Amino acid sequence: MLDLIGTTVLIAAIAVNLNAAITTMPLSSVQKLTTVAIAGLWIGLAVALATTGIYAATATPVPVVGVMAGLPVIAVGGAALLFVRVREALLALPVTLLVGLNTIRIVGGLMVLLALQGRLSGPFPQLAGWGDVIVGLTAIPLTVAAARNLSGNRGAVLAWNIFGTLDLVTAVSLGVASAPGSPIQIFGGTIGSTAIWSLPWSNIPTLLVPFYLITHGIIFAHLARARQAVMA
Repeated sequence: MLDLIGTTVLIAAIAVNLNAAITTMPLSSVQKLTTVAIAGLWIGLAVALATTGIYAATATPVPVVGVMAGLPVIAVGGAALLFVRVREALLALPVTLLVGLNTIRIVGGLMVLLALQGRLSGPFPQLAGWGDVIVGLTAIPLTVAAARNLSGNRGAVLAWNIFGTLDLVTAVSLGVASAPGSPIQIFGGTIGSTAIWSLPWSNIPTLLVPFYLITHGIIFAHLARARQAVMA
C-alpha cells in the first residue's frame, strides 16, 4: 500500500515541479519541447536503471545513485555558467516559485513511514525524512512572506536555503553510508537504506534531489544578484 502511495505521490511531485519550471521560464515553443524531451529522457533513464538493480551499493564500485543525483546539478550549473541565455532563463524563475515548490518536500515523511515498516533503518530515514518535512512546512509561510516583501525577508530566505541544501546533501550522504554492502557503510545494519534503491523510492535521490538542489542554487544566485544590486 505504501509503495502505491509513494508511486502516486512521487510521480505527481515530479510532474508538478517540471511543469511549473518549464512553463515559467521564458522559452520558445521549440526550446520548451526540447527541455521536456531532455527531462523525459532523464526520467526514463533513472527509472530504467532502477529496474536493473544497479542502484544497490554492491552493484558498482561507484554509487550510481550519487552520479544520478549530482550529474543534473553539474550539467545545469555548467550550462548556466557558460551560456547567458541559460542563466537568464533559470533566473527568470522567481524566488517565490522556487521556495513554493519546496513545499512538496513534505512527502519526505514517507521515509519515516518506511522506517516504521522496518524497510529503512539507522539515522538516514529520520534525518532525511524529518529534514524534508521541516523544509517543506517552513517553505509555506516563507513563500507568503517573500511574495509580500522579498527584500525584507532576504535573510530568512538565505537561512532556509542553506538548511534546505544541507538537508539534501546530508540525505544523500547518509543514504550511501547506510547502504548494506557499501564499502563506506557506517549505519543501518542489514536494512539501512535498502528500500530507497528500488522503485518507486529511487525516484527521490535520482530525480527529486537533483531538482531541488538546482532550485537552491538558483535561489542563491538570486540572493547574490540582489546583494550586488544593493551594493552598486
